[in-house]
Amino acid sequence: MGLADYFHSVATGPKRRRELLTPLGLLIFGGTLTVVILGGLYTDRWIGLPALLPGIVGVAVGVPFLTAGALLCGWCVARFLKARGTPVPLNPPEELIVSGPYAWVRNPMLTGVFGALFGLGLLLHSAGIALIWTPAYVLVHLAELKRVEEPELARRFGSAYAEYRTQVPMFIPRLRRHGGWSAAASSK
Repeated sequence: MGLADYFHSVATGPKRRRELLTPLGLLIFGGTLTVVILGGLYTDRWIGLPALLPGIVGVAVGVPFLTAGALLCGWCVARFLKARGTPVPLNPPEELIVSGPYAWVRNPMLTGVFGALFGLGLLLHSAGIALIWTPAYVLVHLAELKRVEEPELARRFGSAYAEYRTQVPMFIPRLRRHGGWSAAASSK
């Protein structure tokens, strides 16, 4: 059984199993963030990288990225909770979320995490976090999304997800005349 099959079996399986696995998903997510942050700081010292945007400049540029990323993540979590699920792929909502930030990009939570990590790197003046570990984190998540989450979503939501996927970009919103995607607009 592949990872996409496993995630599908859990996501569509008994609620109790999903609830028991949710803390594990949160632990893995928190652990990977910790690795990125500590790995970046260690890389700065190990290679002897200079401070990235030292002084108040790093703070002035980093805080907006960190704040915007955290707010976007919070908005996404609220959408998942409203749909009676969690952002943890092992305990997702039963419906495909396509509103709010999900009308603009398919993975706004990760966009927020990436922005927050980049901002934290600037705030901490860490080239390792901002320019090495965060881009590596993005690449790892991109591979995971393509190999695990997207196949599982396609299996669970079928043509609705296929259409959503063709209309909404993965991470960076398209500039559109009338805004983002909506299920109602796609059926016209």
